[in-house]
Amino acid sequence: MAAPGGSSGTSRRLVQYVVVRADLVRTLAWPLGAVITQACHAATAAIHLHYSDPDTQEYLAELDCMHKVVLEAPDEASLSSLSDVLSREGVAHKLWVEQPENMPTCLALKPYPKENVHHLLRKFKLLK
Repeated sequence: MAAPGGSSGTSRRLVQYVVVRADLVRTLAWPLGAVITQACHAATAAIHLHYSDPDTQEYLAELDCMHKVVLEAPDEASLSSLSDVLSREGVAHKLWVEQPENMPTCLALKPYPKENVHHLLRKFKLLK
């Protein structure tokens, strides 16, 4: 995979993190496709809301080299808590709330250099 920024030697790895509630599938028996749709909504919304951000523009400029990491939150409380932490830390993200149920299902950060946000997401495992 080519590194973002070409061969200038100053490339950074930009990552868009998506955090999905694992209990949607495991406990609430949502179809996998419905859960994937929630993640797509959140990722698209985060890109849209922060479209003019320089990191977002750089991320989109390397369309064939986008890097996303999909993590799992155990439940609604942990997802909401993460959203609160991200807000306090000034990390731009979109908490996706499915309507008309008014149910938080996932969140997505705008693209960031991995080293800027990884420490805030360290306790979440890859979605399985």
